[in-house]
This record gives sequence, structure tokens and C-alpha cells, in this order.
Amino acid sequence: MRKTIDKMLFTTLVVLMSVMVLNVLWQVASRYLVRSPSAFTDELARYLLIWVGLLGASYVSGKKMHLAIDILPSKMAGKGARNLNIFIHLLMALFAFFVMVWGGIKLVYITLTLDQTSASLGIPLGYVYTVLPLSGLLIIFYSLVNLTEKEEDPEEIGREMA
Repeated sequence: MRKTIDKMLFTTLVVLMSVMVLNVLWQVASRYLVRSPSAFTDELARYLLIWVGLLGASYVSGKKMHLAIDILPSKMAGKGARNLNIFIHLLMALFAFFVMVWGGIKLVYITLTLDQTSASLGIPLGYVYTVLPLSGLLIIFYSLVNLTEKEEDPEEIGREMA
């Protein structure tokens, strides 16, 4: 299941990033070549950046490549390191649940209830903000999966490479 979600998330990120690059290229071209900048490109680029940033954070969280301060974990070994790893993953899951999922659902609900729409595109802002609870759920999923996976021993990795 993890590999399927990884692949879907990676593909989604590639598509969103490609659309964002094409959108910004059109924005620049329409501004300098046509002398009539497109009205929607700035707003679309902003919303695509939000989606790429939050879904990208979920993806790197699943790959264990997220930004981390490893001063304490690098000095620990054995059971202490394992307990710290469990604590970190549970803390990430709790943050993702309360801030991203719960807070995100409230934000989506409020913006849809108030019928807020974007200025240029005219789409409901609640649709733009759905990425917040979605990425929170993905971070929770990856945190729980990372908790259940066996930790790789650096010495064992070195033996496999030899």
C-alpha cells in the first residue's frame, strides 16, 4: 500500500510542478511578449505552490527525508534511540492530526460555508485548502508506517554494500 501511495503522490507532484512551470512561463511570456499579462496566472501559481509544498512535505515525510535536527538521535543507540524515534513519529502524527487535519477541515468548512471564492479564478477557496487535511492524513499515515517498519542498522547496510 505504501508503494502505491508513494507512486501516486510522486506522480501528482510531478504533474502539479509541471503545470506550475508552464503557468509561470505563460505568465512571463504574456507579460513581455504579448504585453498583456494574464489575469489568472499569478493566482494559479500561488495555489499550485501551496499544493506542491504541502504534498511535497508529506512525500518527504514518507521517505524520511524531512528536515530534522539529529544532534540527539545521532548520540543515542539501542532502546533509547528507538524510544526517541517512536516519540518523534507520534509527535509528528499528533501535530498533523490537530493542526493539519482538524484545523484544515475547520478551515475548509468555514471557507465553503462563507462561499469565499478566489479573485481571478473564481473557484471556491475551500477546494484550495483541502490540501491541508489531505497532506495531514498522509503525514499521519507515513508516521504510523515508519513506526512499524524495522529500523535499518547502519552496520548491516555496510555489510550489504560490500
